[in-house]
Amino acid sequence: MTDPVTDDYIAECSSPHSRLRDVVGQVRFPQRYFECFGDRLMPRPFFIPQRQIRQSAQDLGALLDILADLPRRLFDGDMGQYCNELDISKRQAALMQRIPRDRPTLFGRADLYHDGERLKLLEFNVGTQLGGIDQAQVPAALLTAEPFRAFADEHGLDYVHTGRQIAKALREAAEPVTAGAEPVVALLEADGALERLMPLMRSFIEMLRGCGLDIRLGEVSQTRYLDGKLVLDGTPIDVVLRYFSVNQICQDPKGEEAVEPIFRAHEAGGTVLLTTLDSFLYSSKGCLALLSDPYWRGAFTAAESDLVDRVLPWTRKLTADLVEQCRDRRESLLLKPANDYGGHGIVVGWTTTDADWNEALRANCERGYVVQERVVPRREPVVDPVTGRVEDWVAAWSAFLTPDGYSGSHIRALPAGEHGIIGRGANAATRVTGVFHY
Repeated sequence: MTDPVTDDYIAECSSPHSRLRDVVGQVRFPQRYFECFGDRLMPRPFFIPQRQIRQSAQDLGALLDILADLPRRLFDGDMGQYCNELDISKRQAALMQRIPRDRPTLFGRADLYHDGERLKLLEFNVGTQLGGIDQAQVPAALLTAEPFRAFADEHGLDYVHTGRQIAKALREAAEPVTAGAEPVVALLEADGALERLMPLMRSFIEMLRGCGLDIRLGEVSQTRYLDGKLVLDGTPIDVVLRYFSVNQICQDPKGEEAVEPIFRAHEAGGTVLLTTLDSFLYSSKGCLALLSDPYWRGAFTAAESDLVDRVLPWTRKLTADLVEQCRDRRESLLLKPANDYGGHGIVVGWTTTDADWNEALRANCERGYVVQERVVPRREPVVDPVTGRVEDWVAAWSAFLTPDGYSGSHIRALPAGEHGIIGRGANAATRVTGVFHY
């Protein structure tokens, strides 16, 4: 079942002379955003009770506290054992620990499904390398349209602008460097990555500049270390918004050399790196398997175990001992590479044959994969603005977290008849929209 605000919205859009039905098509969006997402916009935003989304974010913050403590609890603080358990290579581990800290910065995006009762966690992307932030442009634009504004006022709708939260976090992180002055921000990607991502980056930068930030775009090897500070194209940088990953750095034989000026500037205190690469120690899906597996439950309190069971579906590291059990559960399981992202390498059991599923289990056993129980998302009704028909969609919800806590949400969705992973890069039928709470 959906929520009452969605029911009211669908009813209004279904009326013969509805002014809401095509309101998304009538709204003027920022130029770069529309160039990137104009043909991928859903006909309506999504709605959720404020208490539900904020409780979910609070649970995610508590879960990150547990994740950050796993090396101590499970491996007596031995990071080598911890990384080995998560199939993190020695080279990757060295990068992740290049700037060691006790706790990762509260910064990330959780990907969730709504099962009809609650939001369930699928993945937890810890760090700043996050997509979907600029979907905050959707609620902002919709509120400029009188028909939607009237609906929003009637139902007490509001939203959290993720871009403004990110801008606030960047300003606060830069304060030790800038003494409160406006920072110069560098959004840095891995070498060779920007050309492919340029439409997304232009939309993102358009939004951040709209939040008042002086932001520059570059790749890691374009930077230099000079007198305690990072320099990009001759401009001293106060804070780095990191979009490069450990995997990307390790794909380059000279990756460590390229990224070293950023580390040096952070250590010197002239430039702040938000966030450091230690965040990847807790982004691995293998971490979720450690939380879910009863073998490790003795390390958690009763309240922590209850939190894990409430938030997280059954998740295990794929081992030889588990293969036989997984064969018989093909229609309720999927395989995921523990240390990849963007939907890469995922095998969806219920869309494969028995033979292909068995081969995937055999090929990926003991190779850094996790197996996770399927969460069946509730159906989300959407009125087609052309036909007026109500159609069912399924959605992946997000919850963004920053040092201030809950920092907004966005939606990626597929028509209910589509199968597979919901994601812009994983399925061309994926559509996006923003989220209001009430």
